[in-house]
Amino acid sequence: MSQDVGTLYLVATPIGNLEDLTPRARRILTDVPVIACEDTRHTGLLLSRLGIDRAGRRLLAYHDVNERRQAPILIGLLQSGQDCALVSDAGTPGISDPGFRVVRAAREFGIPVVPIPGPCAAVAALSASGLPTDRFTFLGFVAPKSARRERQFRELRPSQGTCIFYVPARNLGQVLDELAAARPGCRVVIARELTKVFEEFLIGTPAECRGRLAGRSVKGEVTLLVHLADDDAPPPEA
Repeated sequence: MSQDVGTLYLVATPIGNLEDLTPRARRILTDVPVIACEDTRHTGLLLSRLGIDRAGRRLLAYHDVNERRQAPILIGLLQSGQDCALVSDAGTPGISDPGFRVVRAAREFGIPVVPIPGPCAAVAALSASGLPTDRFTFLGFVAPKSARRERQFRELRPSQGTCIFYVPARNLGQVLDELAAARPGCRVVIARELTKVFEEFLIGTPAECRGRLAGRSVKGEVTLLVHLADDDAPPPEA
């Protein structure tokens, strides 16, 4: 660790099972004086459950709402020689989570940026989905509004390979209905509760998966994987 300028560590944290934290990630979280995190209470609880002492460690809130304001503060700490870890509430920071701005700024200022790899829901779901993995497109969270989602689904192309979305569980039923209308013949995998006790994979067409979820209460975030056949064109718009 440089005494002239700090290092920004991007530390992947468990998406469910605490045993998925790597020894290297544990060491970094134990050593750094500053941890930037989406929710200081959440990360404080994680550190406690991992047996990492918070004494002498500063937890700095860094989330979607304050990212523009906090990124320069983090850069200042790094330029003063302090090492900083960036974590999200779960998974790999910067992947559909805050982090892009401070990483870009660190690169511009010549500050070392070191990834500490680990859990990522999109990659974990893809690897166990049974869908092709030689080419895939990560599209982040589905669009928040129905009309935009329907357009998003109609614009999917087989050349993108397996397409991966994050879906809030409360919207899953509606999202599957929209996908069934836009691409009824596509192959879908729904991955939920990844690495947790009730981990589940549902596989089929959008309509088939929708039927299996009927009457069920689904919570949290869901990873939705979509694969189109080469001849899978969207039906004509009504």
